[in-house]
Amino acid sequence: MRVDAFDFDLPPERIALRPAEPRESARLLRVRPGHTPELADLTIADLPSLLRAGDAIVVNDTKVIPARLDGTRTREGGSTVAIEATLIRRLGPDSWAAFARPAKRLAPGETVVFAGGAGTLEARVLAKTESGEVHFGFALSSAELDAAIDAIGHMPLPPYIAAKRPEDERDRTDYQPVFARVEGSVAAPTASLHFTPALLEQIRAMGVSQHTVTLHVGAGTFLPVKADDTADHQMHAEWGEVGAETADALNAVKARGGRILTVGSTATRLIESAATPEGLIRPYLGETDIFITPGYAFRASDLMLTNFHLPKSTLVMLVAAFVGHETQKRTYAHAIANGYRFYSYGDACLLERAPK
Repeated sequence: MRVDAFDFDLPPERIALRPAEPRESARLLRVRPGHTPELADLTIADLPSLLRAGDAIVVNDTKVIPARLDGTRTREGGSTVAIEATLIRRLGPDSWAAFARPAKRLAPGETVVFAGGAGTLEARVLAKTESGEVHFGFALSSAELDAAIDAIGHMPLPPYIAAKRPEDERDRTDYQPVFARVEGSVAAPTASLHFTPALLEQIRAMGVSQHTVTLHVGAGTFLPVKADDTADHQMHAEWGEVGAETADALNAVKARGGRILTVGSTATRLIESAATPEGLIRPYLGETDIFITPGYAFRASDLMLTNFHLPKSTLVMLVAAFVGHETQKRTYAHAIANGYRFYSYGDACLLERAPK
């Protein structure tokens, strides 16, 4: 399909710069596909009542690291340039791949000193790749490096928020889901930001089980689709894990007639990566670059909770695959016309999978 088929006009004021407070007050658009889609304006607080005993929710327990680093490169002779780096993938105990700007001002062998708070962290440029990555080797390693990044780094707010306001201390908690446990993401699985302990307790009280997977979200989630046709787009790979206990539990849920609600595009893509064509979910460990577009036959996920995404993004394409392209377009038109808040800190929709 042509990528511009997933374009739409979004008024700038619809971009949320802060999450709803309290979290359960965020709006929730319930979407039931059909010739005339059923759209219901609700709130996140209504979510427990939309689930049934025997259903299961799948959440991503990845934890966002403060992956944006500010530094200075100094050359012999004293010339300096400010460098901003966003860590995107760990290469080893003391090395990371990053997107840096201005990357053209960096050369292999040069040193960058990153600073923030009361600390500094020195890194050497190991390599630059054709895809635009810069590989840094740090003066610290393993846990010491992790602690230093945590001390001087900034939360990697999406560009559409960072362009409108600076990151602040609130983002350290606002941009971290309640499920966060395994460090490794450079972007939040944003549908998870709507959950609170109280909401989870209500969901459990409905007889709905909760299961955990891990998928570390990469900076590729912010990159635009540059191809004209979806067939020509290459997804960035992200590391994920579905444990045997989770796989067995979800298969048992399906066998009993329960539904699987995947919270966010990350959990959805990982569960689909782990499922066989027949719908059996197997343990999974490794990278996935699954690219889901209309025409994809979903194997495991019955319901998906997700935020409202960028025009022409792979996430909008995933939504269109889940509910049907026409339903996706009507859903987004309704959300824009009715004042829903978009993107990472915005509102959500609960999608029912379109019939095969």
